[in-house]
Amino acid sequence: MSEQVWSWKHTREGRSPSPADASRASRVNAKRYGTGDSHCYLRRQLHLGDICNTQDETDDSSTAEIAANAPRYRRKSSTFIDGIHDVAEEGDRAPAQLYSTMSGRLFHSGRIAIVMVGLPARGKTHISVSMARYLQWLGVKTRIFHLGDYRRATVGEKGDVPEDYFFPNASPASVMLRQKILKKCREDIYAWLNHENGQVAIYDAVNPTASGRRSLAKEFAKHDVQTLFLESYVDDDKLLRENARNVKISSPDFDGMDPDDAAMLYLRRIEMKIPTFETMAENELNYIKMINAGQTFFYNNVSFNYLSHRIVFYLTNTHIKSRTTFFVRAGSATEEDSYKADAPLSQEGVNYARIMSDTLLRHREKERADHIASGGPDMPLRPLTVWTSTRLRTLQTSEPFKERGYKVRQRSQMSQINPGVCEKLAERAIRRLYPEEVEKHGMDPYHHRYPRAESYHDLAVRLEPIILELEREQNDLLIIAHESVLRVLYAYLMHCSTRDIPSLKFPRNEIIEIIPAAYQNEAKRIHIPGLDPRTVAGSPEDIRIPVASIPGSGTDSPAPFPDGLGSPAEPVVSIYEKPPEKIVSTAADAVKNRLTDED
Repeated sequence: MSEQVWSWKHTREGRSPSPADASRASRVNAKRYGTGDSHCYLRRQLHLGDICNTQDETDDSSTAEIAANAPRYRRKSSTFIDGIHDVAEEGDRAPAQLYSTMSGRLFHSGRIAIVMVGLPARGKTHISVSMARYLQWLGVKTRIFHLGDYRRATVGEKGDVPEDYFFPNASPASVMLRQKILKKCREDIYAWLNHENGQVAIYDAVNPTASGRRSLAKEFAKHDVQTLFLESYVDDDKLLRENARNVKISSPDFDGMDPDDAAMLYLRRIEMKIPTFETMAENELNYIKMINAGQTFFYNNVSFNYLSHRIVFYLTNTHIKSRTTFFVRAGSATEEDSYKADAPLSQEGVNYARIMSDTLLRHREKERADHIASGGPDMPLRPLTVWTSTRLRTLQTSEPFKERGYKVRQRSQMSQINPGVCEKLAERAIRRLYPEEVEKHGMDPYHHRYPRAESYHDLAVRLEPIILELEREQNDLLIIAHESVLRVLYAYLMHCSTRDIPSLKFPRNEIIEIIPAAYQNEAKRIHIPGLDPRTVAGSPEDIRIPVASIPGSGTDSPAPFPDGLGSPAEPVVSIYEKPPEKIVSTAADAVKNRLTDED
């Protein structure tokens, strides 16, 4: 059987700023990215055509490139490219946010600056992005300020910093350039904290000297901002080489080299460019030292509020090792419409489980073979762990993996969303019996709950322990669950807004792969060929929501919103006979200008 993979590109639309926009930008200096007089505004484009791989679609400016080359643009990427660096719309509430305040700051905490410390290839950016993802999920207004973005915007796309840029005794020109870049970044930090009610600013830079860190803490204190330093310290040579291989050595400088040799060359360059680095030992500062990707933690004076302890708790559950996450729907059951019955798989569901497992395992082997063919090291596949809910259909869908010796773990929190009184009711009946609830649901499908039912917000709060386990997992991970659970977990990893989550679609003939990266994640869809068309229709066990249907989406599936995410509308026969297509991935292009970062 052949396999087919789709990779989605984001879409963009640009417009010139209005005078009010320009005035506001100059007044509060709060737009995260941009230089010069031109401004770019990106909006999420959530149309069915956006997820089709068309030949005439271009990707001249990836989301990461825009972020790098224009440090104050407000960005909105598609739901297929990680939105962690997007700027939230006014009034947006985070998926797991329990309450809101007038100031926008939560947990009775003031403003916090988390200052990263560590040499390149130590996982600082990965930790920054992961931490921001978790805090924003809880509703904490968090933004990352990558000093490398400001350096690139200052020196230009093809420019480079002087050789002595990081030297303590640098030339006057290098010192002036360094101070100019630092000043611009910190101005944006203060503008965001002061004028946009930001709560946690993550400052991602090397910060190599103790004297510089002390000065930085004093400067933040003058602005009534608490400072928490976070050092990623790595003295494990194997881990260092792995980090350099995974993130840094795709630069043209290393073309044709053995990956291990290229990694060592990159690390030697870093030692030459940054000759002075002092590990954290300042007893008067608040800091956390994360040693060898979370193998050991050291804390000093971290006791100023509840939020700081939540940050510490999260960090003890995360790591910087690379792994891939797969999402897949459970097979069809004998009683699809019943939430309470917990029915077993139908025969079509059993066949689906077998074909799906074969497709995934074959895909992993092919990815490994392609990696080796492209010059990567001949490494064995990472172990694969399978998570399911305690529902019978998910357990039986995982049986083919269990028979092959893979570890299968049950998670009670991953049970599907409870439909309450709407169980087994058709959309027409819901409209007739609960017209007021239908109207409320149309206004806010994420937070609304039908009588005796759960909302997506309830589900997100219930899944927080799963999210922490997801961060802790070091093996490749396959999650087999109901579509409602996949929507919420996908939204966490790809930073989707609450407006998008209820309309995300996970057809049974596709496996979703989340490709991790330090700066942002990317999603791919792996087509499962040869399925019986009867198993491909949507999710009749979902709450049927009052929206217009889309032709070709399957009569048994709750239709997505008109601007929602969905699979391209196609006849059922094309799902069964879909020919293979070439794998296309934009992950490397999205971060190509960060490959040789020394910040």
